[in-house]
Amino acid sequence: MYTFSCNNNYFLSLQKKVYLFPNIICNTPMYKKQLEKGLLFTLFSLFSFHTVLAQSKQADTYCNPLNIDYTYMIYNSDQNLSYRSGADPSVVEFRGEYYMFVTRSMGYWHSTDLLNWNFISPGKNWYPQGSNAPTARNYKDSVLYVAGDPSGAMSILYTDDPKKGDWNAVPAILHDLQDPDLFIDDDGQAYMFWGSSNVYPLRGKKLNKNDRFLVESETVELFGLDMANHGWERFGENHADTVLGGYMEGAWLTKHNGIYYMQYAAPGTEFNVYADGVYTANHPLGPYTYAPNNPVSYKPGGFMNGAGHGSTVVGPGNNYWHFGSMALSSIVNWERRLCMFPTFFDKEGLMYCDTRFGDYPHYAPATPGTHGEFTGWMLLSYKKPVKASSHTGEFLPEYITDENRKTFWLAETNQEKEWIEIDLQQPGTVYAIQVNYQDYQSDRYGRIPGLRHRYLVEGSLDGKEWTPLADRRHSFKDTPNDYVQVETPAKVRYVRYKNIEVPTPHLAISGLRVFGQGEGKNRIR
Repeated sequence: MYTFSCNNNYFLSLQKKVYLFPNIICNTPMYKKQLEKGLLFTLFSLFSFHTVLAQSKQADTYCNPLNIDYTYMIYNSDQNLSYRSGADPSVVEFRGEYYMFVTRSMGYWHSTDLLNWNFISPGKNWYPQGSNAPTARNYKDSVLYVAGDPSGAMSILYTDDPKKGDWNAVPAILHDLQDPDLFIDDDGQAYMFWGSSNVYPLRGKKLNKNDRFLVESETVELFGLDMANHGWERFGENHADTVLGGYMEGAWLTKHNGIYYMQYAAPGTEFNVYADGVYTANHPLGPYTYAPNNPVSYKPGGFMNGAGHGSTVVGPGNNYWHFGSMALSSIVNWERRLCMFPTFFDKEGLMYCDTRFGDYPHYAPATPGTHGEFTGWMLLSYKKPVKASSHTGEFLPEYITDENRKTFWLAETNQEKEWIEIDLQQPGTVYAIQVNYQDYQSDRYGRIPGLRHRYLVEGSLDGKEWTPLADRRHSFKDTPNDYVQVETPAKVRYVRYKNIEVPTPHLAISGLRVFGQGEGKNRIR
């Protein structure tokens, strides 16, 4: 499944990649030392990687937010605000594999199964600060196109080898685009859709794919906000703001059975009710009709909220999946994570996403015969008693079980001596663990090599004899929202996290989530 060919030329190229971003991140001795440390970690990991994979090979489930190595943003770095974020995912299939482009991530991710993602550090002609609300389209498995320059003035980039990371730029500029969506129809006709506003509607126009993607027609206004009739488009947390207008953004066009489904996000990326709606048409430029079951992707409650500004892709087994943005908004409003939901078209042609138990374990896209079904594993840890090795100030241990992504436990140190323990109060069978770390004064910016999270989660029936549930002691992976499917489900009452190493100055965890089946009368069999 995974092979590596190691030679001196590879190590030399790796060293060049490691020192690619020192001026972007910070040209200081501290960061140079961090980069050197990262190089050693990465080289060593080539020989230890099989031990890390051994635990995850059996995994056939996933849990939102997606467990990828989110980039530290540089957007607010002038204010010394350090936070990870991933938003506005554009996921596209290309030659039977998948690529995911994410706002300001200084690169993109590759996957063979929509579950395991590897970061690609791009080379020629990529955006130095990362793409912004990017778009990506596959043209007949021959060329992959991308757009998303943060300035709003952009060329279409293209490549036939996205794994290599080098891109070519079409010698023409498209102006005044925010949240672009490039769509190429079956007949080769290209279109550009865009819009991010509380005033202006989504718009579109034809482009000439064979002539530098030059504009071929006048701009067409597609549809705008209608908050009086579409209550979910109203601004604010829980749609509570009746004064300010919501935002319409994030166009993404999907063609299914000859019908065009124009998806769009509202009312604002920082809110728990951020969602995607859809209009349908018989032509890419409309006229469009509002879907009666809107919003089609909506998740206002739970540990992670929001399901907007995304993309829809045909995944393994020819099943549809919708990717979106989830609101964290702890350090800044634009602090976000990624999610994916199984997506369907009913017999009447209505598009919809299954977001039920949307941040609980579901079967992965490549798991045969499931199409993302809910596993039935329930949350055993909610508001259960907690004790810890230490805590700092008001950041209490019990915050790891309150299902609030913005509250967190902060240990006194980030060292091995720190631990935290949950009493489930009665035995239950544990099937999966999710560890969600928090960026508290992290002082990290950009892409930094060598980051890793190492820990051990154990379970016990009596609090004396312990068995491993999630063993990341030898991990070389950066997993800020780590999800581990337990290889052998275990019946336990106590669950304990033991810290080994975190890549940040502080150990902060917002959620240690334990999934499984209890022994009550209504347990799922």
